[in-house]
Amino acid sequence: MRPVSVISGTMLPLPRANVDTDQIMPKQFLKRVERTGYGEFLFWDWRRTPGGELDPGFALNQPRYQAAKVLVAGPNFGSGSSREHAPWGLQDWGFEAVIAPSLADIFRTNCTKIGLLPIQLPASEVSILTRLATERPESRITVDLESQTVEAPGLSTTFEIDPFTKWRMLNGYDDIGLTLRHLGEIDAFELTRSRVLPSLK
Repeated sequence: MRPVSVISGTMLPLPRANVDTDQIMPKQFLKRVERTGYGEFLFWDWRRTPGGELDPGFALNQPRYQAAKVLVAGPNFGSGSSREHAPWGLQDWGFEAVIAPSLADIFRTNCTKIGLLPIQLPASEVSILTRLATERPESRITVDLESQTVEAPGLSTTFEIDPFTKWRMLNGYDDIGLTLRHLGEIDAFELTRSRVLPSLK
């Protein structure tokens, strides 16, 4: 995956609580095996009116938010099923980080496995970012993973992340990348195996 270091850009506000993965990426779009191409289906139902037209009132449809790199969400974001397609869709749209007062555990883990940085901040700080993104959408935010800092107009704070996940994201290691770091050891082990046993080759 792409290494994560510094993320700088504008924000999109989505101040809704308990946004589940079925709303982020509805079930009818889970038929593809590729990890790309899901961005167009993001928040499919919320983006549309009952008549099926794009709702100009929904932030994702507004021109001022089209280039946003950071999604500022409400509490318990990413709850519901464990579908990986939800973070895939967010990343495919162009988001590089998700900030919320709380994030569902599996959703947060799925984000870290593809290089989408999940950040939990106190509700009061998320409220500042939400208001900033709503009232001054041109405002920029800078997230530095190495220093674990978030900087935006009127806010300077830090966030927590476990050391292993931080190291993995800084270096761009997904699960396959972690395995390939031990390719020499894997090859050496395979050479010692009895030929009557099953082989990976």
